[in-house]
Amino acid sequence: MVLRRLLRRRWVLGVVFGFSLIYFLTSTLKQEERSMRDRTLLEARESDHPIAWKVKFNLGNSSGQITQCRNSIQGKSLLTDELGYVCERKDLLVNGCCNVNAPRSGQYRVTPSQPLLEHFLNRAAEGFGNLFTAVEDHFELCLAKCRTSSQSVQHENTYRNPPAKYCYGESPPELLPI
Repeated sequence: MVLRRLLRRRWVLGVVFGFSLIYFLTSTLKQEERSMRDRTLLEARESDHPIAWKVKFNLGNSSGQITQCRNSIQGKSLLTDELGYVCERKDLLVNGCCNVNAPRSGQYRVTPSQPLLEHFLNRAAEGFGNLFTAVEDHFELCLAKCRTSSQSVQHENTYRNPPAKYCYGESPPELLPI
């Protein structure tokens, strides 16, 4: 009863409105600040940084072994790590890498060996501008290509096979009905 009377007072409503307005303005300014920072980051980055296609991975017991792996979910049960291994979720190690000794783990790599293909892929990366400006290595390139390729998605935001959510080879599944 007392709370109801208090909320009916104009000065209380004015205070609530004032705080709401201040919150709205600060969140809008922060969002604009972030977008400006992102824009200047994209402009400041070196525009021609070709992807090094022939990369040596440190596997096994070498001293330069990767201690942490980035990984990407490839559906309900599969993951891909940045070393090119595909494994089941249960075979993922604490550091984010796939367990290479697991029975169902396998390594898959794209290794363009022809200079013409290498040249074409670097030119394609230049053509996509902002999409590939932030790409630093193979792993990020694969993620960007998979998530924007018409062979993986349809209608720009739906995977062709929603339960399996992964990049496809030469025979992608049929498009889903609209």
